[in-house]
Amino acid sequence: MNDASKNAAAPLLSVDGLVRHFDVSAPFLNRLFERLDRSYVKAVDGISFDIGRGETFSLVGESGCGKSTVARLIVGLYQPTAGSIQYEGVEIGPREAAAARKRMQPHMQMIFQDPYASLNPRWRVAEIVAEPIHVRGLLQGKREILARVGELLTQVGLSPADGERYPHEFSGGQRQRISIARALAGEPEFLVCDEPTSALDVSVQAQILNLMKDLQDRLGLTYLFISHDLAVVYHVSTKVGVMYLGRLVEWAETNTLFENPRHPYTRMLLDAIPDLEMSGRQRIPVAGEVPSPINPPSGCAFHPRCPHVEARCRIEAPLPRIYDGVHVACHAVADGRIS
Repeated sequence: MNDASKNAAAPLLSVDGLVRHFDVSAPFLNRLFERLDRSYVKAVDGISFDIGRGETFSLVGESGCGKSTVARLIVGLYQPTAGSIQYEGVEIGPREAAAARKRMQPHMQMIFQDPYASLNPRWRVAEIVAEPIHVRGLLQGKREILARVGELLTQVGLSPADGERYPHEFSGGQRQRISIARALAGEPEFLVCDEPTSALDVSVQAQILNLMKDLQDRLGLTYLFISHDLAVVYHVSTKVGVMYLGRLVEWAETNTLFENPRHPYTRMLLDAIPDLEMSGRQRIPVAGEVPSPINPPSGCAFHPRCPHVEARCRIEAPLPRIYDGVHVACHAVADGRIS
């Protein structure tokens, strides 16, 4: 195999044993007088996955499961407590990898959830979109930069003349288009999309998702897509990972996971999607609430809500195993109690 083939086969992004805990302890004197231990939110508690070039890997799960923390770890807004993040084979996760992270970060950009909060209201749109061009030194002349900004705005379905307006003059969907144009201005190959459509109306969501798929096909982009909406994920993803309380419980290719979900939590999430075809299939609603990540349950974190729980589930955390290309971390699946 030649070098080009090896690079094509190797994952663009590889995450291994990623952990991020946040210290939420009471102040020192409170802990001293009240004899309290330190408290940590286990936002991400040891997850591993790979993303190949040109793929869309989606992370889904209920609010508070750690999806957005994973996104921020990958782009360098947070540093991991433990574990590895490799981009094109280069370690960029730990604090001591700062130089490598700075060198690789221009290859990735992030699209945030709220288009109202992620754009500077005092800047014109042209200034917002041009900022990555200035930072990376991609172009120098003012005329060349303005021409490039016009191209980017046209690429996302806006007009070059919109560059003279301010963010408050646009709708939510248009603001998210501006955010996408800004992300593309840095000429990335990897985009981290943190629930980019959740703040938008349903009809606008479809337009933004179609735009993102079109840009991916034309520019050869790779996406990490964060969402809590499985219906959205089904239409945009190559692979899907299901998170629960900081851990991946199941991940597989999209069609495989939707057609034959293995983990009880994945099945419950899919049962929550409206059955528009009125098939009459039995549905199990998602019961209970997500436990506190400060004090997660012992063993399998899902066991307080699982209909297939046994004594082993309360004591021993399941390790992921592969079944016909599907990675599942579940004792009930491993024991053959569910298939």
